[in-house]
Amino acid sequence: MRKLLFVILLAPFFSCNINPSIMFKTGSDYPYKVDQTIGNIEYRIATNDIVGFSVFTNDGFKLVDLTTGVTTMTATGGGGSQNFNSNNSTRFPVDVEGFVKLPIIGKVKVVDLTVREAERLLEEKYAVYYNKPFVMLNVVNRRVMVFPGTGGAGKVVLLENENTTLIEALALAGGITESGQANIIKLIRGDSRNPQVHLIDLSTVEGMKQSNLLLQANDIIYVEPVKRVSRGVLAEITPLVGIVTSLLLLYEIVINKAN
Repeated sequence: MRKLLFVILLAPFFSCNINPSIMFKTGSDYPYKVDQTIGNIEYRIATNDIVGFSVFTNDGFKLVDLTTGVTTMTATGGGGSQNFNSNNSTRFPVDVEGFVKLPIIGKVKVVDLTVREAERLLEEKYAVYYNKPFVMLNVVNRRVMVFPGTGGAGKVVLLENENTTLIEALALAGGITESGQANIIKLIRGDSRNPQVHLIDLSTVEGMKQSNLLLQANDIIYVEPVKRVSRGVLAEITPLVGIVTSLLLLYEIVINKAN
């Protein structure tokens, strides 16, 4: 009788799904990627990207106001292009067909080009209208998603430069939470139907080598949380535990009186 009651008491723990909120689960024999150069790939412009765009003349000596066509002197003459930032640029969307519509030259196909390739292409287009055009282009909506180990703490982090590392993205998201496991960090990349998953361990100094991996747009950084019985499960089994405990106590009383 006592063994049966213990089985009844333990049954909910085996039948319930511990941590049902854990995402991106992989089996113990999952073939994780181990390539340490996964970030050293230039980003290629995609549909629905937003590009920041500026044109200079005379190899960067004068900035062209694309809304009026007027050129203005840069603050430092020919080296002024080095002070370029996203605030100096005008933003344009890349449509679903891969074209961006720009002042004067109209629609230009830029999808699948790297930023450098697109800059060179646009310089050729603007050379018809300006003397020695110098184009600066950047994709302003490149982002990664970071889940630092606690439900509700996920963040979208914008990649403001092309060499943002894994550790930088985690820092921008507030770091790994107390519930996160630093030794189980998954970097998920590529097509959602056949993603590449890289397992990263930042619990040791040796793992810092992996933290310098360069991120790409749309990467997912997932810090797996510590496995524990959720509050919902405890709320469900607490009444049952009380009932079983009462039955055990009653059983002991009956047995003692019988003896």
